[in-house]
Amino acid sequence: MLNKAILIGRLVADPQLRYTGSGHACTNFTLAVDRPFVSQGGERETDFIDIVTWRKQAETCANHLAKGRLVAVEGRLEIRSYDDQNGVRRKAASIVADNVRFLDRAKESESSSAGNWAKDESTEPQFDDIPF
Repeated sequence: MLNKAILIGRLVADPQLRYTGSGHACTNFTLAVDRPFVSQGGERETDFIDIVTWRKQAETCANHLAKGRLVAVEGRLEIRSYDDQNGVRRKAASIVADNVRFLDRAKESESSSAGNWAKDESTEPQFDDIPF
């Protein structure tokens, strides 16, 4: 049997990091994924898909992703059942990510505030010393 999902989309809000009682990191975020067709009104429809990441990947996503960032997510579909406040049985779907790839660079304001992705001008190659 196979349960695999691959999605490319943009985060609709900053990821939310939390820790379980046993100390495992868990990050949740929602991905906006455009549907591959246009509606009768000529508009593209979008699905909003909940993503869950765990452990080191959860911390990496929480530290380096933000609203609007483009990512690819590879994982499995998980369906949970629960009873709402009125006792009605409901289902919720999410993707449990095995792999999250960042497909764009952080904006300059994000990179300077995080301190990790800032461009270091001193490491740029100097082309005026090329011997040909």
